[in-house]
Order: sequence, then C-alpha cells, then structure tokens
Amino acid sequence: SCFRLLCSLLIPALFLSGILCVCLVILLWGIRLWIQQRKKKLISTGKEGSRSLVVAFFHPYCNAGGGGERVLWCAIRTLQKKYRNVTCVVYTGDRDATGEEIVEGAFRRFNIKLTHPVKFVFLEKRYLVEASLYPYFTLLGQSLGSVLLGWEALLKCVPDIYIDSMGYAFTLPLFKYLGCCRVGCYVHYPTISTEMLSVVRNQDTRFNNAAFITSSPLFSKFKLVYYYFFAFMYGLVGSCSDVVMVNSSWTLNHILALWRAAACTSVVYPPCDVQTFLDIPLEEEKSNSVYSIVSVSQFRPEKDHPLQIRAFAKLLKEMRLDQQLQLKLILIGGCRNQQDEDRVKNLKGLCEELGVSNDVMFRINIPFAELKRHLAEATVGLHTMWNEHFGIGVVECMAAGTVILAHNSGGPKLDIVVPYEGQITGFLAENVDSYAEMMAYILSLSPEKRLEIRENARRSVHRFSDQHFEETFLLSVEPLFK
Repeated sequence: SCFRLLCSLLIPALFLSGILCVCLVILLWGIRLWIQQRKKKLISTGKEGSRSLVVAFFHPYCNAGGGGERVLWCAIRTLQKKYRNVTCVVYTGDRDATGEEIVEGAFRRFNIKLTHPVKFVFLEKRYLVEASLYPYFTLLGQSLGSVLLGWEALLKCVPDIYIDSMGYAFTLPLFKYLGCCRVGCYVHYPTISTEMLSVVRNQDTRFNNAAFITSSPLFSKFKLVYYYFFAFMYGLVGSCSDVVMVNSSWTLNHILALWRAAACTSVVYPPCDVQTFLDIPLEEEKSNSVYSIVSVSQFRPEKDHPLQIRAFAKLLKEMRLDQQLQLKLILIGGCRNQQDEDRVKNLKGLCEELGVSNDVMFRINIPFAELKRHLAEATVGLHTMWNEHFGIGVVECMAAGTVILAHNSGGPKLDIVVPYEGQITGFLAENVDSYAEMMAYILSLSPEKRLEIRENARRSVHRFSDQHFEETFLLSVEPLFK
C-alpha cells in the first residue's frame, strides 16, 4: 500500500515538474525574444549607414583608479585603434561623476587618451555587489547581486559583444543566453580558489574564516560544502565565456582547474606603465652609507606591512652588530578610507614597539613625481603580499631600477621575478627571517653586482608594457569579432 501511495504521489509530482520546466523554458525564450526586439530599436548606425558593433565592458567601479581600471582603459583604446566600426560602452555605477570626468580621470591617472568617445551606461543598483551588504555568505550574495546588476545593464543596453572586466562571472550566462551576445572576460583573480578551499578544510582563520567556524568541526564542514557548491557554480558560469583572459600564470592555474575551458583561455599580462619608470636614469650607486628600502602598495591588510616592519627591525638589529650602515624603510601607499588610516596608525605603533620609529618613514597618497624620486634613490624594492595574483608594484620597482625582494608565491614567483635570458632579475622570500636574510644579502653585494641585477630586471619588464598588452589582448579577443 505504501508503494502504491508513493507511485500515486510520484507521477503527479513528475508531471508538475515537467510543466514547470516547460513554463520556465517558454518564459526564458520569451524574455530572450523581448530583449532582441529592444536591441533592434536601440541599434545605432555609423558612417555610410553601416551598423556600429557595440562592445560593452562591465566595470561597475570604472572610476576607481587602480590596476584593474588601467586594464579597462587600455583595452578600450586598443579596440578603438584596431576596429573603426566599434562603439565602446562601459556599464558603471559611478553616478557621482559624468562620462567626461571619468575619461579625464583616466587620462590624468594613467596617461591614456582615447581616440573616440565612450558611451557610459550608469547603473543604479551597484550597492548589490558591495560586500558590506552580505555579512554572511558574502561570495554567494555578491554573485547573485551581480546578476541583478547585470540584468539592469542588459535592459539599458544590449551589446553585440560583452566583456566582463571586473570579475563578475555570474553575469556571463545572462548576456550570452538572454542577450544573445558573444561574451568574454578578463580575470584579475578568481572569486574562489583551490587555496580558499584548503584553508577552510584545514580550519585556518584566513579568508573571513571566523574563529567560531574554525573551532567547530560542524561549522567548518558546512562552510566547506558551501565553498564546494559555490566553486561548482563558479565553474559552470565561467565556462560560458567564449574568450577567457587571465592576468598571470597563478590566476591561469586556478581558472583552468575551476572553469575547465583551456581551449579559449590565455594569459594577457596587465599593461604596466613601465616606460615612465624606465625613464629614471640607471646609474652606479654613489659610495655612501645610507641605503633606502622602499615598499609601494596600498595600506590594505593583504599587503602585509607588519611583515615588512618586523623583517626590517630584525635586519637593523643584525646589521648594527656587523657594520655601521644607515638603513631607511620607506612605506609608500594610498589610504582609501578611515580603516586604511587606522591601519597606518597601528603600523606606526608597531614601529614604536620594535624601536624602529626613527628608521621607518610613511608616505601617504604622494604625488607621482615624489614616488619616482623615492624609487630612483632606493636600493631595495620590497613587496610582501602572499599569493599576489600579479603584482604591478613589483614590475614598477624593477622598471625603476631597484633590486626587488617579493613574496615567494603568486604572480611574482611564477611570472615576474623569474630569470630573464638566464640571468637573475630579483629575489624572493616567505617570512620575517627569510626577508631579513635576503635584504642583508642584497646589501652585502657589491654595487657592480647590484647594478647587473637591476639591468637584468629592467630588460625583463618589457613583457609587461602597454604595447605587449595590446598585441596579446587583440589576439585573445579576435574570436569575438569573427
């Protein structure tokens, strides 16, 4: 009787599920047709009546002024130079600035001048992708929020080619299947990585893994299941992309593992303004006893400035026992908000605690000319972020002529601080002891040997120039224009 009851319930349930699936397919097909009708009404024509090809970039924070924005503006400039019948559109949430102000800001910050006007589609619901809105299940919340923001973008402008240039992979199927667009993406870093999974599995406290989760096997297992589910969904939406560009070998390895789209994935190094730093004359060091060690990075937690200060304090302690060298650590960076300013205050407190306040200088939000001067005078360029996805600051230090000392992980390890034509271009370290030891080793080298390393590093950074980016970017996006 139980079997009959189950059968009698199962058949209607299957029937109802089938009807719901058919209704969903019809609904999605109807939405797709409706969007295509909207597209036909909004079509623009270029010279001689030819239709302009609309290429839209999804970059909600296009006025932020970071490395990701430099990629965006270089990409647009590259397409404008290559394709005459292209209209570039930027989906942005920067409603506090006009389109003219945004373009002017790109020129002022990056010296990038666009050859044709850009159309801006201003989005009202950018708050949906902000992490502060989702205290729990942040990754999932932001991803679903990006779909809603993407829907707003799609309704306001239906492009022919859609490129996500900020890492919102969940928008890709929306534009591909409902907007009928050819889709591509530039991935600066994966939303979730295999390392994040291992951190949760090992009950570590990184990646917002709160103490109550790490201390509870049950919560840790639940979060691990959530992360695996999210990684599966992330791989599913990412595999929708027709063209995938990643910024480094480190990012490539993670994206290949999660998206499994090797045939359409390629490394396109971000464009670094190396020429500006190569203009700094590379001269032999003057014989003096003052050496400066310079760090260039925003004052964010992941940049790990405490590691720099602790390693420098250890170096000072050991160097003073051996020889009388005057060393100076200069921490150069930007403060975005009050949290960053509080972080700097805590770092100054750490300097006092370690007795190195007189030897550490903080330079906040300085002009570019002063940055160049500090790098020109520096002996060592310091970078301590673990698993930096690329490392534009590392490239800039090498181009400026410092001897770079970066973290033995991520982009610096795999792409940047690697032998060039068989010659050393810099050094890597992992912790306080190894950083202190490596700084001492660099300072112990003869000026001639340091000059040789600096020259090798300078020759190697041409791989990260604007020109190289343009060549590899065009090669990667070519399938979207066929």
